[in-house]
Amino acid sequence: MNSHLISRGLLAVFCAIQGAATIALDLNRTHAAHPQWLGHARFHVVWQTGTVAALAIVGCSLLWLHGPLQPERFYLAALLALLPIFGFFAALFARGLYGGTLSDPGGIPPLRLTMGRRQLRIDLNLVAEIAGLITVLAIVALYRFGPAAQ
Repeated sequence: MNSHLISRGLLAVFCAIQGAATIALDLNRTHAAHPQWLGHARFHVVWQTGTVAALAIVGCSLLWLHGPLQPERFYLAALLALLPIFGFFAALFARGLYGGTLSDPGGIPPLRLTMGRRQLRIDLNLVAEIAGLITVLAIVALYRFGPAAQ
């Protein structure tokens, strides 16, 4: 098996997980059905969830449908997988402008780690998005630089 086929498979799995995880994590009581969220905030999270799911479907289609421009379609699928991650970081860095927070009461709480006398709070969304970014970049590197069958 060559690195291009492996990379396409890994990226397709990533896209599928990204789309499914967004649906599972956001269309429930901690987000879209959160009892304290305003209706307009719920609308936006459902909109965002649908967009990420649609990007995942398009990404998988680009990777597995037969046709020309396979390398270009791979890179486009990778870019589509990165767009929600870039959106997360844009929202993260701009949250002071709009009063955003990484978690809410009744939502998914941050992970609490005790290191000596210090207690760290680590947001799991941040961990997931960093892991996603590293994963997609590693898959792209494998595709670009890995040994491809001749």
